[in-house]
Amino acid sequence: MVRTGRKLRVYLETTIISYLAARPSRDLVTAAHQQVTADWWRDRRALFEVFVSGLVLEELRRGDPDAADRRKAIIDGIAVLGLGEPVGRLAHDLVEQKAIPQSAAADALHVAVAAVHQMDFLMTWNCTHINNAQMISRIRKICEMSGFECPVICTPEELSGV
Repeated sequence: MVRTGRKLRVYLETTIISYLAARPSRDLVTAAHQQVTADWWRDRRALFEVFVSGLVLEELRRGDPDAADRRKAIIDGIAVLGLGEPVGRLAHDLVEQKAIPQSAAADALHVAVAAVHQMDFLMTWNCTHINNAQMISRIRKICEMSGFECPVICTPEELSGV
């Protein structure tokens, strides 16, 4: 995982940007996740090359227009990865081989974007379909069978360097 001469690459799934832009939650767990995310963004982001995808842009536009504007402002200037044919094929394989359920096909796209574009990390708070201990081994296996290295799937807390 050590890249000589360049920063490690992190793909930010939509939940990361959403937590950064959201008003503080009254739910203690969510509020803690928001704080950890803000701390990573402030203290660690500059240590990595950070990327989003066209899918992230699409998902961030949904909902309240003011919130969408806050989310969009956060990613201003961040490189956007494409969703070409290899991404679609890998996402299809992830769903078809039941690593990610059909109902979460967009989550399969996030994993596929990160794998196809050779990200070192996929950062997410989606612990239902992406950063899920029961699913990660299947996700990794399908990525490898398709000829791609699966990025390390993690939360900001897991990439805090502490």
